[in-house]
Amino acid sequence: MVKSHGKKQRAKNKSRRTGAAYASAAAGTLHQHTPLPDMSAVEEISYLPDVFVDTGLAARLVAACRAGCQPCQRTLSKKVLAHEATLLGLASAIYGTMPAGAVASAATKAWAPLAQAATYDGGEAPEALEAFGALTADERSDLLEDALDHWAMGGLLPEGIDQIRSLLGLRVAPSQGPDDPLDAFREAGVKVFTLDDLDLGDVDAYHLAPNYGVMLAKTEADGRDMPMLTLYPETEDAGIEDLEARTDWEHWGLYGVPDLDPRWRLRARIADRSLQALVRVGPDGEDDIELWRAAETVTLPDHWWTLLDRVQHVLVAGPVKDAENPAALQAAGDAGELLAVVARVEFR
Repeated sequence: MVKSHGKKQRAKNKSRRTGAAYASAAAGTLHQHTPLPDMSAVEEISYLPDVFVDTGLAARLVAACRAGCQPCQRTLSKKVLAHEATLLGLASAIYGTMPAGAVASAATKAWAPLAQAATYDGGEAPEALEAFGALTADERSDLLEDALDHWAMGGLLPEGIDQIRSLLGLRVAPSQGPDDPLDAFREAGVKVFTLDDLDLGDVDAYHLAPNYGVMLAKTEADGRDMPMLTLYPETEDAGIEDLEARTDWEHWGLYGVPDLDPRWRLRARIADRSLQALVRVGPDGEDDIELWRAAETVTLPDHWWTLLDRVQHVLVAGPVKDAENPAALQAAGDAGELLAVVARVEFR
């Protein structure tokens, strides 16, 4: 009994010391991720001089991230979250010199400018430390996850940034502040172009958002024929989640008629009897959502154009993965993954 207890205790100690799962440590199957990364960027954070940062734990977590080892990442992340100074060190080493990315969490986007300000202000970090202390457990978890995304990519590590700065001879003055980092490159003679410099004019937002294709169809409403458009994804990010986020269309099970929303317009051109776009018009009269735009002019079949002209409304439903398969529409409706609206037809 004593022997068994001692074995268990040694396994627990080994797990605590190495960050491995208890079962791995007990079975003697412990593995390590090597080489361990250089954590000098964490050790050099000026506003953490008197706080113990477990650089060994931090290094093992980063190594596990680079190796893509999920079990070790989960185990070690819990330990880092429980060790406030180590979490702060890992996050500060990244966001003290880099802005939060577009996909970062709200907590990271709010905290990163404070970390940058602390770096540029000579290491005084009262606001950054106060804001860090106010983070909830979930927000700290998000901050760690965002920081680890950068640590996992070796080319974006702080030591890599320092090397680039050294090669370019860049010295960032405290008065420059974190809001104009491109000025350092300009001062070093590096030509910097922005969208404004290139004078690209208005950027077409349609190609930056998920896009859909359309298939012509016909349905029945109150005993009368009605034109119908079936949407299918044309880009990888298009689908039910996107439509739910960008529209307030109702879930439709192919029974009854969806609600009419006059903000949604199917634009049709009379001159060549073609469809142009499916859009939602905002309060200012401008298009605020464009789900589909014709890539080329296609003249509609006479019977469908005649129906469109007579009804002047269209039932729009989607998304359907295989728009040419009639069973796919029914399957999407049965699965609750079909959204629909009745839109106005806007002839031009």
